[in-house]
Amino acid sequence: MSDPVTGGAAVIDALAAHGVQDVFGIPGTHNLELYRHLPGSGIRHVVTRHEQGAGYAADGYARVSGRPGVLITTSGPGITNAITALATAYADSVPVLAVSPGPPRGTVGADVGWLHEAKNQQAALEAVCGRSIRVESADEIPEVVAGIFERFATSRPRPVHLEIPVDVLEGPWTRRPVPVRALPQPVGPGRSRVEEIAAVLDGSRRPLVVAGGGARGAAPQVRSLADLGLPVLTTVNGKGILDEAHPSALGAGIRLAAAHHTLNDADLVIAVGTELGDSDLWGGVVAPGRPGERTVVRIDIDPAQMHKNVTADLAVVGDATIVLAELLDVLREKGFATRSVTSGAREAIAADADADAGPWAQIQQVLADALPADTVVAGDSSQVTYYGTVHYWPFTPANRLLYPTGYATLGYGLPAAIGAKVAAPERPVIAVFGDGAAMFSIQELMTAAEQRLAIPVVIVDNGGYAEIREQMVDRGIEPQGVDLQRPDFAALARAIGAHGVVADSVEELGTLAAAALTGDRPTVIHLHIA
Repeated sequence: MSDPVTGGAAVIDALAAHGVQDVFGIPGTHNLELYRHLPGSGIRHVVTRHEQGAGYAADGYARVSGRPGVLITTSGPGITNAITALATAYADSVPVLAVSPGPPRGTVGADVGWLHEAKNQQAALEAVCGRSIRVESADEIPEVVAGIFERFATSRPRPVHLEIPVDVLEGPWTRRPVPVRALPQPVGPGRSRVEEIAAVLDGSRRPLVVAGGGARGAAPQVRSLADLGLPVLTTVNGKGILDEAHPSALGAGIRLAAAHHTLNDADLVIAVGTELGDSDLWGGVVAPGRPGERTVVRIDIDPAQMHKNVTADLAVVGDATIVLAELLDVLREKGFATRSVTSGAREAIAADADADAGPWAQIQQVLADALPADTVVAGDSSQVTYYGTVHYWPFTPANRLLYPTGYATLGYGLPAAIGAKVAAPERPVIAVFGDGAAMFSIQELMTAAEQRLAIPVVIVDNGGYAEIREQMVDRGIEPQGVDLQRPDFAALARAIGAHGVVADSVEELGTLAAAALTGDRPTVIHLHIA
């Protein structure tokens, strides 16, 4: 029998057993027993300056590494500070585990003035996560954590909150082996279902593949479909699944009117791992299938996605990699002939994007030319990202765009870049966002400096919330609360302990960013554009 430890050991042992190498968080009065057991676990702890930053860092870590991101907070304000980050992970289907203490057993909802007491902390987290799980004993923790990691690997990944009553976390636990479940192999829908897709595809004249974030693991299969001449349009979360220089690639401009026309002109739409939601379409509507004229095929690991926003005529539940690999096998067996892409859709979508190009296009082109081909780009809900990076930084599967598509939060880019660099220190990572977004999480520059992360942080300063200002003007509302005082970001960076420079022109960005990748700490590059 092992010596007794506290319940905190049950959590840390379970995380270590499931391969967790890094966690993000902030210590507090109620989570200290987690920190007692971290030093001997082999897990690195990265302290952020706000729990929301820890959540975004865990999100960026997960997107780049392919492993679940983990954050640790204290109870009450600690975990509620992370709610927006967890809602972002939920909207974009990112596997993030948030671990926090909760009220002692028997006191939930008691309203007795306990430190950090919330009316119902778990209910608040349940509202924004895939699940919020509260254990009642330390012995439950290893099995619960095993179940969480199994679900991450076998179903649509969404954030999970694990709440441990503080008396369980601080109470005794007898250490024992921690279970790690053998994961089942991903399954496909069966040969007959795949043959139905092949038959519809063989009879189509204007097919279109739409690849969302759920298709990222199927990049080789998407490439093989593109090689057969099937045009591929991606969502923003799917950007780079297919090399955007490929002749069949239509890019990630799914929000644009020309892309909507292409979608609705297709006689076959194969939507893979996407909900076809408004956050991607920006008001566009995907037309439903019409018997004999148009078929909508949806492929997704989540059965609940089959008929969201547009009804599937052929609903295929399964892992995208397995389904598309089986489809390609059937097409080869049937001698499916390679087609030529001649629709002009690529040019029309590019022309639509040019209407919003502003200064954003040149910024992306200068940076893309100067930085390595596998650069990770962390953006934000900033015009420089959704009008710029999405359309004008050509991606391949070697790249990754970190962008809060669904929840469209501000303040995501910097901490997400930190998470990405912690996950893959050998990879070039750059953060590019606006001045409005910067001020939501600028304190995390201290985290990056403390961790000595060589991240170029390009702040494109247009003097406030320009997109909201434009919307006010369009609606006849007098602009207010949108024209902001401009801080000296370079001086602020130096005060924090980072490097800080000013770019006098867009043309200088490439040289400055490339130099920052080899620095000994983050470098803020401040560019005024208005």
